[in-house]
Amino acid sequence: MNKRVLLPTDYSKNALNAIRYALELYSNVRCDFYILNAFHISGYTLDSMRVPEIGEPYYEAAKEESEEGMERLMQIIKLHPQNDKHQFHTITTFNSLSEAIKIVIDKKDIDIIVMGTKGITESKARIFGTNTVNVMEQIQECPIIAVPNDYMFQIPREVVFPTDYKTPFKRKEIGDLIEIAKLHDAKINVVHIDKDKDGKLSRKEEMNKELLQEILQGTDYEMHFLPADKISDGINKFIEENNCDMVAFLNRKHLFFGSVLSNPLVKKIGFDPQVPILELNDN
Repeated sequence: MNKRVLLPTDYSKNALNAIRYALELYSNVRCDFYILNAFHISGYTLDSMRVPEIGEPYYEAAKEESEEGMERLMQIIKLHPQNDKHQFHTITTFNSLSEAIKIVIDKKDIDIIVMGTKGITESKARIFGTNTVNVMEQIQECPIIAVPNDYMFQIPREVVFPTDYKTPFKRKEIGDLIEIAKLHDAKINVVHIDKDKDGKLSRKEEMNKELLQEILQGTDYEMHFLPADKISDGINKFIEENNCDMVAFLNRKHLFFGSVLSNPLVKKIGFDPQVPILELNDN
C-alpha cells in the first residue's frame, strides 16, 4: 500500500518549500500526497453564531480563491521532476486547519504530515508559526515533519533523537524515525543530556535505554551522553558539531507537561529550528 502523506498549504512560499521537501524525502517511496487548503472567510469565525453557507457570495468567492490557488500550486508541482511513484490528490475546504487535518487523517488514513513552520500570515518576529504549533499540539494521530522557512532539502544523514529515558519506548511510536533512517542510510544519534553531569541512570532509566537499543537494532545508531546546563543548548550544540539534518522527538501526551508548547526542550529548539523537526506521537 502506498504511503499516505498529508501536505497542508496556505499557498505561501514556505508551504511550497515543505511540499518540495516531502517529494525529495520520499522520492523512492510509492506515495499518495494529499494537498490540503483550509480556507477562511474574513469576518467569520468557525465558532461564530452564523457560518456562511454554500451558495452565499462570500463563501463562493473564498472557495473560488482557494481552488484557483490550488490550480496554480499544481502547475508549480508539475514543473518539479515527475516521479511515477507519486500520485497527487487535492482538497479545499472551509474549516480551521487543525479540524480539516483531523478529518483528512480520518478519511484518508494518513501516515504522516509534512508542513512548513511559517505561513503567509505569520509575522517575521515569530520564528515558529502558530499554525504549526497548533497542529503539533492538537494532532496526535500521526507524526508531523515541520520544515523550517527556506530550508533547502538535504538527505538526512545524521538525525538527533533527544531522550531522558524516563518512560518506556514503543516500536510503533518511533517507526517513522526508523523508516526515514533506513530510507536514507541515516545515523540515529540518541542524545541523553544530563544536567547533573554524572551520567548515572536509575534502574528504570537503564531498562528503558536497553529497550530503545532493542527497538533500534538493525539501524545505524549511537548513544551519546552530554553534560549541559541547559537541555536546549546541549541539543543545539550537538546539531552544529555533528552537522545534523533532522531532530526527532517524542511528544508524549500522557506526561505531566502534556503538550509540545509546555515541553521546555521543544519550546527552545522548536521555536528556532535550523533543521526539520520530526514529531512522533505515542498514539
